[in-house]
Amino acid sequence: MRHLKAFHVFDIAAGSASFSEAATKLCITHGAVSKQIKILENYLAIDLFHRQGRNVRLTPEGELLKGYTVQSFQALNAGVHQLSQVNSRCLDVSCEPTLTMRWLMPRIANFYENNPNTDVRLSTAGGPVILGSSGLSLAIRRDDFELTQDYNKEPLVEEWVGPVFSPEYWQRVKGDLSMAKLIHSDTRLKAWENWFDKSKNPSLVNNATQTFAHFYFCFQAAVDGLGAAMGSYPLVVDDLKRGNLIAPFGFVLSGSNYILLSQAAAPNDDLEKSFISWIKNQFLHCVPSKEELLQLV
Repeated sequence: MRHLKAFHVFDIAAGSASFSEAATKLCITHGAVSKQIKILENYLAIDLFHRQGRNVRLTPEGELLKGYTVQSFQALNAGVHQLSQVNSRCLDVSCEPTLTMRWLMPRIANFYENNPNTDVRLSTAGGPVILGSSGLSLAIRRDDFELTQDYNKEPLVEEWVGPVFSPEYWQRVKGDLSMAKLIHSDTRLKAWENWFDKSKNPSLVNNATQTFAHFYFCFQAAVDGLGAAMGSYPLVVDDLKRGNLIAPFGFVLSGSNYILLSQAAAPNDDLEKSFISWIKNQFLHCVPSKEELLQLV
């Protein structure tokens, strides 16, 4: 087919709010996107987009073509993915960074024990993901973003959150949250605000605060007694069991869920099936016990 590259650029642009957004997804310039769209419009002798300044929207003809390109590239990605898995014992999985480091990595050895001679290649990222063409088979995410691709989405567990302290720090503030330093993260700036709302506890506006660039650092800071962190249950469950952290206020539902994204509802690859079954079973243990749900203070 002529102008396959232009069709691909159109497919991405048709699912984006602007050519600039499409350029970011494709890692090319805005001008390169415009050029490929123009090539395709000249080839088809039709306008595919209405242009209003930097804003664009599909014409009726563009909407029609979008339906075909979406189906075509999804089928192509699925075929490439299936071919790459033939005789392969490797599986590429994307997972949120803090969940990878604090929860998945300590458990992956259990998967290898039951699936010898396999290789799960983990990469870390959050938010939107492109499966198949990027080499990724599966992605584990919190559903705090808009999912634009037609991926199979399976819920893993509802997210439970609550303040966590080192036992020593809890003693130091005499069991009084209003005396604690609240640890924040640039990647989840509203974590404390959302907990105050969900738990019906009054917000604390006069507390000292400390902000880290990444969520992962918050939990290490809490373990080290630097303050109180807002803990997502899977991310703190191991430290709770070891006694490194305590959760005296219990846990409440955050309103988000951990989800598993895949290209097909029923994958053909045996390794992918095994990993999906295993990860679902692991997440069954990511629900607080009745005792942990209770507010103890």
